[in-house]
Amino acid sequence: MQPPYDGTPVQEQTSDYMITFDDVSKSWGDNHVLKSLNFDVKPGEKVSIIGPSGSGKTTILRILMTLEYPDHGVVTVEGEKLWNVTRGTKIPRETKQMRLTRRKIGMVFQQFNLFPHMTTIENLMEAPVQVLGMSKDEARERGMELLEMVGLSQHVDHKPPQLSGGQQQRVAIARALAMRPKVLLFDEPTSALDPELIGDVLNVIRDLATSTDMTMLMVTHEMRFAEEISDRVVMFDHGRAVEQGPPERIFKNPENERTREFLRAVLER
Repeated sequence: MQPPYDGTPVQEQTSDYMITFDDVSKSWGDNHVLKSLNFDVKPGEKVSIIGPSGSGKTTILRILMTLEYPDHGVVTVEGEKLWNVTRGTKIPRETKQMRLTRRKIGMVFQQFNLFPHMTTIENLMEAPVQVLGMSKDEARERGMELLEMVGLSQHVDHKPPQLSGGQQQRVAIARALAMRPKVLLFDEPTSALDPELIGDVLNVIRDLATSTDMTMLMVTHEMRFAEEISDRVVMFDHGRAVEQGPPERIFKNPENERTREFLRAVLER
């Protein structure tokens, strides 16, 4: 089981969902990336988001990480408002509540985004010490446990340029876990890897999905993997969720024609 979130405590609000998007829209000029999106994720649910490039998948994750802001709508995490934006208003300022709520979320990016001048263990220690106020000894102990978990304890003093792409991505997963998140986001975590390196990263994600109660939201083009580890698969197209359901139905008997077209294209490659 995943250890409880240990950031600065906030008053919890009861909610049936860990994540909710309520009428959320996002555009860049005439490009409507999200169109009045309503989308919920239950606590502990493992959800894979699939769909063509440009369909809005990654934007969902970036809004949750406050790397992008919605033009309109409400986003909540565990009942706490992360975004509450009225159309036509100015970009909301970052608030203390936003920072506290964001601490519950970790993200693993396509590119590993490790600090190249830091060793593996230093990459894992930095945020817990600087953000959570964890002692260096405690952060190092936690980091060593996580490196053991992802199979990289022998690389504790190596810097990112000394590691393969797959090893760097496993370090990035461990770094996200070091913050003890309740929600873990994956943005196509294997897309930057050579084919022979993908398996080790997928094995780590598979272990997390089957052995922890974390809520996981994954944007992926690894269809068979999504079918294996997901509780629910959501198909996005042109900023909307056009179909969602259990993986066995989505992959074997999709109801939406756009879903069928997309799966035929990606599974026949």
